[in-house]
Amino acid sequence: MSRSAHPAGPRYADVLPEGHYSAPPTDLNALDAKVWAQTVCRNADGIVTVGGVDVRTLAERFGTPAYFIDEADFRARARAWRTAFGPDADVFYAGKAFLSRAVVRWLHEEGLNLDVCSGGELTTALLAGMPADRIAFHGNNKSTEEITRAIESGVGRIVLDSFQEIVRVAHIASSLGTRQRVQIRVTVGVEAHTHEFIATAHEDQKFGIPLADGQAAEAVRRVLRLDGLELIGIHSHIGSQIFDTSGFEVAAHRVVGLLKDIRDEHGVELPEIDLGGGLGIAYTGDDDPREPHEIAKALTEIVSRECEAARLRTPRISVEPGRAIVGPTAFTLYEVGTIKPLERLRTYVSVDGGMSDNIRTALYDAEYSVALASRTSDAEPMLVRIVGKHCESGDIVVRDAFLPSDLAPGDLLAVPATGAYCRSMASNYNHALRPPVVAVSDGEARVIVRRETEEDLLRLDVG
Repeated sequence: MSRSAHPAGPRYADVLPEGHYSAPPTDLNALDAKVWAQTVCRNADGIVTVGGVDVRTLAERFGTPAYFIDEADFRARARAWRTAFGPDADVFYAGKAFLSRAVVRWLHEEGLNLDVCSGGELTTALLAGMPADRIAFHGNNKSTEEITRAIESGVGRIVLDSFQEIVRVAHIASSLGTRQRVQIRVTVGVEAHTHEFIATAHEDQKFGIPLADGQAAEAVRRVLRLDGLELIGIHSHIGSQIFDTSGFEVAAHRVVGLLKDIRDEHGVELPEIDLGGGLGIAYTGDDDPREPHEIAKALTEIVSRECEAARLRTPRISVEPGRAIVGPTAFTLYEVGTIKPLERLRTYVSVDGGMSDNIRTALYDAEYSVALASRTSDAEPMLVRIVGKHCESGDIVVRDAFLPSDLAPGDLLAVPATGAYCRSMASNYNHALRPPVVAVSDGEARVIVRRETEEDLLRLDVG
């Protein structure tokens, strides 16, 4: 059933046939390790804890809704990616997933590079101390001001996304008396098995220069002729929330074919290939993501095999995990406000947040898990829909889940795997105040992004 057939959104309640829903879990109190951060567990009293701090304490101190990030888990995942690819490859954390000055410092300390795609992300990275030469600048429509700031700062690479941008970056670099290292982003005609809005390598979309019809080859010719640019590689990104690496195999085959053509026509072997990011995480127990070492082995073998067949030296590989690092490290904590049973359908559970702190369910039909976090319960399961407090019928946080039937106002609910894109895409819809981000580690919790206040909200309203 299409949920986008009408501009107003889905039909009321999306009533689905009986038997659509899977059976309730055997144990409603269990926390599936696949979807929760590493230090999350229940203590002896049945309360969910993270980093040794229980959620009732966190809610009392920081309020709800709030994002809680397991710092130890974040650092462990960053290290796992760095270790998996080793010293002969580069791992660029995709800042769009979630970026703050604290996160930048963690990345720097764990030896990762950083991928930014706006002037604001670049400023955050630089102010937090990330060396400019470890920053890559992305974007399909970078402004003159953003490009100038990036070049003046000494960013390690700018990813060129269009013919106009080739000229723009070259002109600015030359006017500043420098030569900017660049990659060309190509769309290779691979449509990843993912949502339409986050698939990025098929030809009918806004990113990159198509490999088809010789457009990418022409982009290479233009870049190589310009003194202000140093072409260091080709970039390809096929989508997001991907579990199957077969799409990367097709993409690598086509990118290596372009590298071979560049060598044959221009006598140049480019030293780098960037395969982007997009590897998926577990939002529910049905998801089965691959571990970083498995991904690294698969991608390295794919590129090596393709280069050997093309008689090319194997270039240095870059990858850009964002969601795969930060996504599983955080959960959002809500307080239950109202509970509304609908006979023969489901029970609507309203929480004190909603689409302003997690737009992904409404935007992508994203699926999430949820757990009663402030206690355990032996009550029978009930089918619920977790909804927010916004004046919007599509304000859904978790479309369908099972929770104990003795759920009551004041209970705390935790939605895992919200570290990526939830805070980054948060809004002030209905003049909501965006929640804080709180890092928890070794029994200590500290705010790394504070909660918005009404003063913050009204500061831009000049009356």
